[in-house]
Amino acid sequence: MQIKTVHTYQASPELLKNKVILVTGAGDGIGRQAALSYAKHSATVILLGRTVSKLESVYDEIIAQESPQPAIIPLDLKGATENNYRDMATTIADQFGKLDGVLHNAGLLGILSPFTHIEKDSWDDVMQVNVTGQFAMTQALIPVMEKSPHASLVFTSSGVGRKGRAFWGTYSVSKFATEGMAQVIADEYDGTKLRTNVINPGATRTSMRSKAYPAEDPKSLKTPEELMPTYLYLMSDDSLSDNGLCFDAQ
Repeated sequence: MQIKTVHTYQASPELLKNKVILVTGAGDGIGRQAALSYAKHSATVILLGRTVSKLESVYDEIIAQESPQPAIIPLDLKGATENNYRDMATTIADQFGKLDGVLHNAGLLGILSPFTHIEKDSWDDVMQVNVTGQFAMTQALIPVMEKSPHASLVFTSSGVGRKGRAFWGTYSVSKFATEGMAQVIADEYDGTKLRTNVINPGATRTSMRSKAYPAEDPKSLKTPEELMPTYLYLMSDDSLSDNGLCFDAQ
């Protein structure tokens, strides 16, 4: 995948006006910040996550900043079925008439271990959330995205999704699969109103990062807010000509 950066992108206040954007993993970390930022720039945000209390907290923050009223979809990708995703797509189409953007941000780290010590249950959980769930959700949502004049589908990858790293087996393989899925969709829909790209957020001050690197000083890392120029750019009409690219957010 060709790599691009837009770190210095300046977003206008009404950049995403009239856009409906779904964010997965919206209750925490980068997903929470992306939802807040999209809403701040006038988008109607659909908050998807597994912990209702966290989604409600983000909902309240969006209302407090006087942004468009968001919606909440409580869903755990680990246990969701194809029917759940189809019902979700139908509900979004009925309520909003279209879907302008999807940020696939939810992810599971799994257990860092030598390759021969990877447990099948842990492998299955990570693949279910990071690959199979995203596949099923995207399959259900693309017809709703095609109702938009210009739709942006954004997957989240990682440095270990480009070059495998020792002890990161399960997560690394899942991110290689994510990049492959994004490339396939980008190629199939090239030249249409649906564009597909990948973000690599890099080392960021999140709970997932602290689990992977417990000894690291979180203050040495960028905050989710500092990554937002890339996230805003990809949901804006300024990125209409970008398809099948990987964006480094740092």
